[in-house]
Amino acid sequence: MKMNARWEAVLDRDATADGRFVYAVRSTGIYCRPSCASRKPRKNNVLFFEFPEMAEARGFRPCLRCAPQDAGCDPRLEKVRKAVRYIEEHADENPTLAVLGRGVGASPHHLQRTFKRALGVSPRQYIESLKAQNYKELLKNGSDLAGAGYEAGYGSSRGVYEGASRYLGMTPATYKKGGAGVSIRYGVTSCRLGRLLVAATEKGVCRVSIGERVGELVSDLKNEYPHAILSRKDDELKEYLNVVAGLAEGAPASGSLPLDVRASAFQCRVWERLRSIPHGNTMTYKDIAGDLGVPEGARAVGSACARNPVALLVPCHRAVRGDGSLAGYRWGVERKRKLLDWEKKQK
Repeated sequence: MKMNARWEAVLDRDATADGRFVYAVRSTGIYCRPSCASRKPRKNNVLFFEFPEMAEARGFRPCLRCAPQDAGCDPRLEKVRKAVRYIEEHADENPTLAVLGRGVGASPHHLQRTFKRALGVSPRQYIESLKAQNYKELLKNGSDLAGAGYEAGYGSSRGVYEGASRYLGMTPATYKKGGAGVSIRYGVTSCRLGRLLVAATEKGVCRVSIGERVGELVSDLKNEYPHAILSRKDDELKEYLNVVAGLAEGAPASGSLPLDVRASAFQCRVWERLRSIPHGNTMTYKDIAGDLGVPEGARAVGSACARNPVALLVPCHRAVRGDGSLAGYRWGVERKRKLLDWEKKQK
């Protein structure tokens, strides 16, 4: 089930979606079934997870009203769910595929294939992503670097810097300080889609966001890097702003800007595939997944699109549903429609 369909299921309190996913609300720290009768959350506060264990691994608590942990799941995915649960309980032990298979009663080959089809990543990639996320939360909660690394399951400081740094976008020490010491310049301009913010470190663009109000765009940037040295430099970033504003109005890319983003291995593969889609064209989530060797990973592709931090530079708007209709877009489906229309006219 794609991201937009999941959100529609939550809005409709669709009981038929129970067991297919759970949703978590950042502001309350609680996760629920799609059919939960609790107050409807704001969309930008919601995260979706395939299984309850995945939500709990991120620190969310089950709703006492709808008991989402008891909703069950698609029988075909039960071994994957068991594998996720096993990983959550043994992540600090770095279980091998063979150990994981014995733990859930499946052959390593079958588990590897089923797990990757369901979630879009291998068990090993999921373990690394989970460790990095746990490490990130420990740092946020005040743990020291060495203690957090040990508790998250990294066996050495080298493992921390080689593993976690890929997911944090900066060194662990810098992330722990909320980006303290990192200088991030940002600029804002107007385009036909609204207001456009481009932020960059000395290495390259780290964020591109679209909205109606400058204050909200800047606030989101500050929330991500609360202690970084943020400075508005419209003039210094004029070239970057012009390039991105052109993309926002459907113009073909005139060159590539340097990027400073970090992501999981699967997200990187999805983003690279998106960047290879010709200007004015689209590609379905399913076809992208197929190209990446995970034919049943369409929803994982959708999730990677939703986590794209540099809109337009990584053209996630070119990913569409199987029937060609538009799925959810972080910056609004109407903006996605306009972008695609403008690009087609300038092919």
